[in-house]
Amino acid sequence: MHAITIPEPGGPEALVWDEVPDPEPGEGEVLIEVAASAVNRADLLQRLGYYDPPPSASPYPGLECSGRIAALGPGVSGWAVGDEVCALLSGGGYAEKVAVPAGQLLPVPTGLDVRQAAALPEVACTVWSNVFMIAHLRPGETLLVHGGSSGIGTMAIQLAKAVGAKVAVTAGSKEKLDHCAALGADILVNYREQDFVEEIKRATDGAGADVILDIMGAKYLERNVNALAVNGRLAIIGLQGGAKGELNIGVLLGKRAAISATSLRARPADEKTAIVAAVREHVWPLVAAGHVRPVIDREVPMSEAAAAHQVLEESGHVGKVLLVAP
Repeated sequence: MHAITIPEPGGPEALVWDEVPDPEPGEGEVLIEVAASAVNRADLLQRLGYYDPPPSASPYPGLECSGRIAALGPGVSGWAVGDEVCALLSGGGYAEKVAVPAGQLLPVPTGLDVRQAAALPEVACTVWSNVFMIAHLRPGETLLVHGGSSGIGTMAIQLAKAVGAKVAVTAGSKEKLDHCAALGADILVNYREQDFVEEIKRATDGAGADVILDIMGAKYLERNVNALAVNGRLAIIGLQGGAKGELNIGVLLGKRAAISATSLRARPADEKTAIVAAVREHVWPLVAAGHVRPVIDREVPMSEAAAAHQVLEESGHVGKVLLVAP
């Protein structure tokens, strides 16, 4: 088969479409013939040499895919060859075939084609696990999403609105904020021109955000804590603004607030299986009913993954960039 390899870390040009051995499904795994994958920020870090795959994972980038089951490994039940699926991966999505634990499979939701489904697994699992399973967003509360026009952001807006929450977003342009508003965002903050702490306090009569989903890390740590409501929850899922920051624990104590920080890729298989099962139970019916949909910016041939990485690096996209297999 062919896959995107990274012979040496570097810029987008480091991605090479090359012939590699076919994977074989192991115990409890299925082999997927890939229709599409999607680009995530973690893939850019892996390309640069900063985010190695977990032990035993595929060395190729790609944290999600969609396609058709080509073979079943020993001990797999409930799935059949030919089933159209999408999957949460630890790596290997940028390839024509990938082996994945059966517990990380999801059926292609009603109303979507098999390629569109590639835009769902990583964002749905990330948002559901952090915003709902850990931070416990409830109806009537306010969620602040940094990077509202990203793949994560567009999914978070829709899921939060579906459960009856109020949604605030930050983004860097009016065009991106308009896309967020079209998805249901209530409070729009241009981070280049406005202070999100002031805007959230103004929009919530001084209360602040009950839950914040943060991709920036250190750069926003102090301001995120200031923007939290009493009993607020800050969920950190990215480090685009650095890894080390100062925290005024007194402010955190005064608000009886909590901070969580998680990644999805390195979690044990049983935790991923539980998250995938929760997404299938809670998110897939919303997708089938048309209340939640993947937001896809563009499709790029998988062999041209370098161009897709360039799009993410320039932040010129809204939603997901898909890589379409030959």
